[in-house]
Amino acid sequence: MNCCSLFTHPINMQRFSFKIVVALFVVCLTTMALGADDRAAKIASQVDKRYNSLQSFKADFVELYSGTGVNRQESGTLTLKRPGRMRWDYREPTEKLFLSDGKTAFFYVPGERQARKTDVKKIDDLRSPLRYLLGKTKLQKEFDGLAIVEGVRPKKDGNVVIGGVPKNMADRVSRVLFEISPANQIERIVIEEVDGATTEFQFNNIVENVNIPDQQFHFNAPSGVELIEGAGLGSEWSNRRLASNCAPGASYICAHTYVPLQCKSSRCIYIGVVNSRFGARAPVL
Repeated sequence: MNCCSLFTHPINMQRFSFKIVVALFVVCLTTMALGADDRAAKIASQVDKRYNSLQSFKADFVELYSGTGVNRQESGTLTLKRPGRMRWDYREPTEKLFLSDGKTAFFYVPGERQARKTDVKKIDDLRSPLRYLLGKTKLQKEFDGLAIVEGVRPKKDGNVVIGGVPKNMADRVSRVLFEISPANQIERIVIEEVDGATTEFQFNNIVENVNIPDQQFHFNAPSGVELIEGAGLGSEWSNRRLASNCAPGASYICAHTYVPLQCKSSRCIYIGVVNSRFGARAPVL
């Protein structure tokens, strides 16, 4: 069999054609993947550009949490202002306030006799990184594997979902999804934690670069309210308190600090700030 007959023989032609098809298929998939990565990088760059040009941001939000036997929905208003100032006004189903002036964070439930404060560097809270959304947004540097997420349908037609793994929270968060509008606004953030819990923030009625007084980020304790210093808004204290009497796999909420905890073996894991009266279905110690 000569060299030319290798390609003219029917069996060899079938094998050769199959290899070509496979090779073209691989090239096609690789090209599509690279194209998707390039598109995600372009979207991330446009989002960075938009938010880094803002001086202030205000939006209505809906917060959804699901995990460890707890499902809750809360809503209110988020206000951000450069540099690093943040205010979460929760209104439904019950009022509470979480704010930061850039250096100190405060948490207060109206009607309670105590409010808590701590250094922002000590906060173990999924909302805290949003204070850097204005002026310091660098999605590609903050997230590994940032790419278009095809399997997640956006809430609004025309939006696109990108996702990646946060570099500084990889031990706790498995993936973060961002739903981006055609105007490069972040309309939804979904945080998927390694233990299966999911926290979702939806943003509506977004307004940018409005005049927001600095006083909105200062906490003035009401008369008769005691201001308590705490590390991580109570997480360390609560972990120690519950470690000796929690059941593995159960969910608890400390009635004094309003901190839900998830127990694994004999160790309690802090999973966020919430008041037990806000709809969380878990035993209260």
